[in-house]
Amino acid sequence: MTTLSDRPNTALMVIDVQNGVVADAYERDSVVANIGTLVDRAREEGVAIVWVQHSSEQMTTGSESWAYVAELRRQESEPLVHKTFADSFEDTDLEDVLAKAGVGRLVVTGAQTDECIRSTIHGAFVRGYDVTLVGDAHTTEDLSPWGAPPPDKVISHTNLYWQNHSAPGRTAGVTETKDVTFSG
Repeated sequence: MTTLSDRPNTALMVIDVQNGVVADAYERDSVVANIGTLVDRAREEGVAIVWVQHSSEQMTTGSESWAYVAELRRQESEPLVHKTFADSFEDTDLEDVLAKAGVGRLVVTGAQTDECIRSTIHGAFVRGYDVTLVGDAHTTEDLSPWGAPPPDKVISHTNLYWQNHSAPGRTAGVTETKDVTFSG
């Protein structure tokens, strides 16, 4: 139901699963394993996978913290989008990558829930994409010393509000890794 015409395809997005982002993330190993399961399934089904990689002053391009975690390996044919803002669409070529692949529906995974995941799912939705968030395949670190809720609450709250998100001509939803379908 995307509002983007002639975009029948789905893409799996893997956002910022980098050493410096997920080193102290909540349930890091199980989230990375779930993302790995989805990457394998997408490849088996011929579904586009778009990798997103953040850089900043604290996470410089080429550094160990900037690198993707060892458990996840991007294939050369899979697009890599470099970003410097929370929203993966902001000042990147993501929209061009998705348009070229005819993608109107995104299945979103990665980190950090309260920053790049939220910014990207909202950014996609307002641009006309259908957006499914994989509820057990995104994570964040504990930012409660700075006033945020504990990470399990951040994740569950994001899943709660996204499953009820709506707008004309677009769909939002949350599903678990085992229930992800790349069609429809």
